[in-house]
Amino acid sequence: MAKAKIALVTGSNRGIGLEVVRQLCQQGFQTILTSRNPESGQKAMASLHQYADLLHYYPLDVSQQSSVDALQQAVSHDLGGVHVLINNAGINYDTHRHAETVPMQEVQQTLDTNLLGAWRMAQAFIPYMKQQGYGRIVNVSSGAGALTGMGASTPAYSVSKAAMNAMTIKLGHELKQHGILVNAVCPGWVQTDMGGANAPRTVQQGAQSVVWAATIPNSGPAAGFFRDGQPIAW
Repeated sequence: MAKAKIALVTGSNRGIGLEVVRQLCQQGFQTILTSRNPESGQKAMASLHQYADLLHYYPLDVSQQSSVDALQQAVSHDLGGVHVLINNAGINYDTHRHAETVPMQEVQQTLDTNLLGAWRMAQAFIPYMKQQGYGRIVNVSSGAGALTGMGASTPAYSVSKAAMNAMTIKLGHELKQHGILVNAVCPGWVQTDMGGANAPRTVQQGAQSVVWAATIPNSGPAAGFFRDGQPIAW
């Protein structure tokens, strides 16, 4: 029997990330759940107790290179590496801000998690994927980062996701030749702490878009932007 593939999901103690972990476990993945706060991470692990034999927990703050490095070393020691990386961690849906006045420190913090955090994680785990000749990197983006139709709201968040999309294109084209497919996914407006209770899509629906990109075949797309498995405009 083939050895189970290993997936890592950042920011996965709640919301879409937690549901992605659940759906990956349902498909038989060895799945790494991460969170900045170990207590919230262990609470999330307990909520998935039926998948205990498939789950692993590590603390992670993607905005800190030292935390990413420590995770990479621990995962390499314990599991070898990961075949699937889902960059889900994201912060600061700043609807109350305006581009002309938003504090630069806040913009920098947002970029450090939403863009550079995903980039740090990719750089940390790409070498193992190259060794395996197989990998999937899913950057959980947003329609707020699409240049098409972009307006004035959420300046730091939108810029961070637009930049994440550009990073997706760069890595997608670089890595396809190595069997590593990199794509961005917009889960849509989802009923999470960030999306709010009035959002039209369930957490399960949002997570399904992400899991689709994590499990595409070797003939699947790379360097694309998707929702519900369908291409959307950058």
